[in-house]
Amino acid sequence: MDTAAIKAALQRRRGELLDELGVLTTVTRDPNATIGFGKRVGEGTNQAIERIERVGQADALAATLADVERALEKLDEGTYGLCDRCGAVIPVERLDARPWTSLCVGCAAERSGSR
Repeated sequence: MDTAAIKAALQRRRGELLDELGVLTTVTRDPNATIGFGKRVGEGTNQAIERIERVGQADALAATLADVERALEKLDEGTYGLCDRCGAVIPVERLDARPWTSLCVGCAAERSGSR
C-alpha cells in the first residue's frame, strides 16, 4: 500500500470537496435588492426547491469531506485500512473504490440502515 499516493489522492479530494462546498454555499445576490421569491406564482416555489436541493448537496459533500478528513487521520495514526467500528481489515477493493472509507462493508451497511 503506497500511503504517500493515498494521502495525495485524499488531499486532492479534500480540495475538490472544499471547492464544491464553496460554490454551493456562496450566496450571490445584489446587496441592494430585497429578498423575494419571484414575481409569478410558482416562481418562488422553484427557487425554494433549488435552495433545498443545494442544502442537501452541501450536506452530502460535507459528510464526504468528514470521511476524507478521517481517512487522513487514520493514515497519520497508522490505522488506515482498518474498520473504525469493528476493527476488521477493509478489503483493498473497497479502499480502491472509496479511499476515504473508514468502515468495512458490513459496518457501513449497518450505519446506513441497509440491513
